[in-house]
Amino acid sequence: MEYTHEDEVLIEAKWQELVEACHKAKVFRREDDFQFVRRAFFLAKEAHKGVRRRSGEPYIIHPIEVALIAVREIGLGKKSVVAALLHDVVEDTEYTVEDISRIFSPKIAYMVDGLTKMAGVFNADTSEQAEYFRKVLLTLSDDVRVIIIKIADRLHNMRTLGAMPHHKQIKITSETIYLFVPLAYRLGLHAIKSELEDLCMKYRFPEEYATIQRQIDDTRRERDDYIERFMAPIREVLDRNGFQYEMTARVKSIYSIWNKMRRKEIPFEEIYDLFAIRIVFKTLPFPSEKTQCWQVYSCITDIYTPKPDRLRDWISIPKSNGYEALHSTVMGPDGIWVEVQVRTQRMDEIAERGFAAHWKYKHASLAKEEEGLDKWLKRVREALSSPTENALEFLDNFKLSLYTSDIVVFTPKGQAHSLPYGVTALDFAYEIHTKIGNHAIGAKINHRIMPVTTRLNSGDQVEIITAETARPKAEWLDAVVTSKARQAIQDFLKGERQDNIEYGMRMLEESLAEHNVTLSGRVLRKLMPAYDCRNKDELYSKIGAGIVKLDNLGKLLKENSSRKILKFWKLLLPGSGDVEDVDVDLEDEAATLDDTAMEASQEPEFIMAECCEPIPGDKVVGYRDPDSGKIVVHKSTCDRLIKLAAQHGDNIIKEDIKWSQQKAVSYLASVEIRGIDRPGIVLDITRLITLDFSINMRSISVQSHDGIFEGTVSLYVKDIDALNVLLDNLRAIKGVEGVKRLLNT
Repeated sequence: MEYTHEDEVLIEAKWQELVEACHKAKVFRREDDFQFVRRAFFLAKEAHKGVRRRSGEPYIIHPIEVALIAVREIGLGKKSVVAALLHDVVEDTEYTVEDISRIFSPKIAYMVDGLTKMAGVFNADTSEQAEYFRKVLLTLSDDVRVIIIKIADRLHNMRTLGAMPHHKQIKITSETIYLFVPLAYRLGLHAIKSELEDLCMKYRFPEEYATIQRQIDDTRRERDDYIERFMAPIREVLDRNGFQYEMTARVKSIYSIWNKMRRKEIPFEEIYDLFAIRIVFKTLPFPSEKTQCWQVYSCITDIYTPKPDRLRDWISIPKSNGYEALHSTVMGPDGIWVEVQVRTQRMDEIAERGFAAHWKYKHASLAKEEEGLDKWLKRVREALSSPTENALEFLDNFKLSLYTSDIVVFTPKGQAHSLPYGVTALDFAYEIHTKIGNHAIGAKINHRIMPVTTRLNSGDQVEIITAETARPKAEWLDAVVTSKARQAIQDFLKGERQDNIEYGMRMLEESLAEHNVTLSGRVLRKLMPAYDCRNKDELYSKIGAGIVKLDNLGKLLKENSSRKILKFWKLLLPGSGDVEDVDVDLEDEAATLDDTAMEASQEPEFIMAECCEPIPGDKVVGYRDPDSGKIVVHKSTCDRLIKLAAQHGDNIIKEDIKWSQQKAVSYLASVEIRGIDRPGIVLDITRLITLDFSINMRSISVQSHDGIFEGTVSLYVKDIDALNVLLDNLRAIKGVEGVKRLLNT
């Protein structure tokens, strides 16, 4: 199909927009640079001639938009612009990588190849998406620009996601949250990270997104008035002290507001840190940049009292993605806490543009010391140097290097090491050297001998104690968080025991025999999701390696045999009527429908995911298990679902799954209760649940200390509305301070 005159006008206008952006960003330093980019544009336009995107616009608009993001929002140069324009040419047209190398350069060909999706045959048990991610991520070992252009590509795809069907939206948003958002954070692309998060929420949870957007808009005038009152005295003192600055207020992203509401189970009205004040100033030649930041901070705290435990000094020790700033929370007018961020213009450009700005200033300053982003890239390259054969395992290990916060710990001689938040002394040992990690038996933390699995805090001084006879243990995998440590332990365990599968199968058969149970496909289908395994070989292997312990096998079998997971669904299939409700007890063999009945019903078999325990009224998404063929139904907010959709997006059910009018059936839910302890409070809670609401409790556990009680109740409810009514009544009990549903995600 030829492009229309209107298409040609649109393409030319978009191309001129890119040319103007390149001129403004000084991408074209000479005429040859312009011709180099122009040649890429005409080749891409010719290669994609007549092709349209799902939205209907000419396909060439997409690579131009990706190039615009690379230039305007990230600050990349001419080679990146050319690679962005050509990034889909090899994948979608007759041009080859060799053609790109001949027409442009081997470097451009390498970048385009890294951006091209893998094609061909994949292993039967390996996710195509994971293989694709592995190829792209491996380019980190040579040229990080490939990853950045891929993030720009994903950003434009997310901006135009509305044209895609719902099941594709779930797959793409899951990939984005699972991998591209933490990647954008790690590369310092904060603005892009926030936009990706918001776009994911917009398509996954449109109602919640629209509600928060409306609430932000409704409170804008009141918020603007308060911000002006807060900033006025700061402007006065900064002007008096001769600072050249820009002060702005930025509202939290919709996603971060929603995430906080969900995490803390509070309404929008209780989000007090809805906005932050940012001060970006121009530095003077003297005193030092760091000193000037503290001078600005001092001006602010002369006016407003700071909250001592909320000072964040990322100037003395920047974040590992290069981020530098001073953050402080101060008490503003009307008793409201307000966060204030202080940055120089250099720090602000690094914060907004990430990698590109980081490298510009790094070269400008000729810094000798290895900076945070360099250290992270070095750790990533080490993790990628010996990837596992299984692409999914590779992807999980890589994701461990995308932690969003860091701590700083010190060697006995005072050398600082930046590590992900949550690390143990064992992670630190492997950070120093794999051999030290493999032979670690303990650690001196701040001169006190502690277990090697002890969690570290920022500022700790750590010395690792080793012994030649020590060897890695399978349980160490539960103690480490860095990909380097996990990979080293896994490599050791695999090398030590090649017959894990046979050994694990024998162990499982023996353990099941103790409970008078025979190993069968039915039993395996129960155990695989319980132990987070995709297939039986993985289960056997983990058991054989000691990664999976069978200590709770009896309890697990008992729970599975007593718990009923029933099917009361209807699939809204295009052009079909509602499917009749079917009652299926998936855990009790006596109640399971026989094969003939299931074939007659022509209805897929559904089971509810144990990781998030959806109940009627929850928004749900279906995932077809590749081993059993059953549809596992997850809550749409489930972290496990996001991982599955990111790695096996083609198994997401295309049709919407909705709750039918279920009969009087109970579904398991867990509730957390806390409050002020008093005699009889547990009796009041159980009486309300069992007598007033006639709800069966599966278990109750309550602990009391220092006049405070905390408890967990597992109970069976009909649906989400019944649960919410119960929670409201529990909150009304004297002494109860907080009640919330445990989401298990």
